[in-house]
Amino acid sequence: MTAPPSITTSPAMTTPPDRLQRLVVVTGLSGAGKQSILRILEDLGYETVDNPPLSLLEEMVSRSHDNIAVGIDARTRGFDDAAVLEAMERLRANPDLRPELVYAWADPPALLRRYTESRRRHPLAPIGRVSEGIDLEQRITARLRASADLMIDTSALPLPSLRRMIEQHFGGEAGRSGQAALTVSVLSFAYPSGLPQEADVVLDGRFLRNPHYDPALRPLTGLDASVGAYIEADTDYPRFEALAVALIDLLLPRFVLEGKKYATIAIGCTGGRHRSVFIAERVGAHLRQTGWRTTIAHTELARLHLLPDSAAPHPLP
Repeated sequence: MTAPPSITTSPAMTTPPDRLQRLVVVTGLSGAGKQSILRILEDLGYETVDNPPLSLLEEMVSRSHDNIAVGIDARTRGFDDAAVLEAMERLRANPDLRPELVYAWADPPALLRRYTESRRRHPLAPIGRVSEGIDLEQRITARLRASADLMIDTSALPLPSLRRMIEQHFGGEAGRSGQAALTVSVLSFAYPSGLPQEADVVLDGRFLRNPHYDPALRPLTGLDASVGAYIEADTDYPRFEALAVALIDLLLPRFVLEGKKYATIAIGCTGGRHRSVFIAERVGAHLRQTGWRTTIAHTELARLHLLPDSAAPHPLP
């Protein structure tokens, strides 16, 4: 890929990156956490508006000088996915504005469970089955999902983890160029639970010898030093880590050139408790040491409530 040509501008006409007004448009599936995301952004100081008429989106932004978060979904008056995408393109043309589209998603079983627990009707199926509303909403928002700057899968994401993710992505005022323009999420997961929907890169740790079969290590996790030592003792592990890190180091700068704001590296193993957790910590530590804004999350440990209050990454040698 050829790097885009540089653009020379007058200093008087250039807004410093840390002074850009941020606009976060939150959309996605009903029940997938849009309200929670908006509340977190409000806590971060964003002016938040939920479901305004779509025709007023650009006017609201032009009248505000603060960071603003807007919720738009199928309930929004005048909702049309093409109109949302066209409005985002016009807003991106404003050099003083940093607009981003966030799509909240959860798999249908998780959404059905949430609607069952809350006993609420789906807004798109007020007299029909909830599953019909979920299916319809997935279809009419598919283009928004495909165009999102950040897609968040909340199927098994605890609220504290969601808060940390939003705070990491939207709490700072990083610039648009270089490593500050890209936030990297490193996730560990269990293959039986399926691939993370938001993954840009997937690494498979199942070929490494499994601590699960050592009775002393089975109840521990990849955050424990003894488990890490066991995995590192596999003769193929050092080469695997070196190749994985080299691949990621190659890809991330290219992601920046393509204009990506977020990248997710998913690392899986059979149970999601040992090998993938250790590898994710090592990869995440490397990325932090080399200057990338990085978050590390362990999907299976969070689901099983095995995460300690504070888990320090394993240091790279």
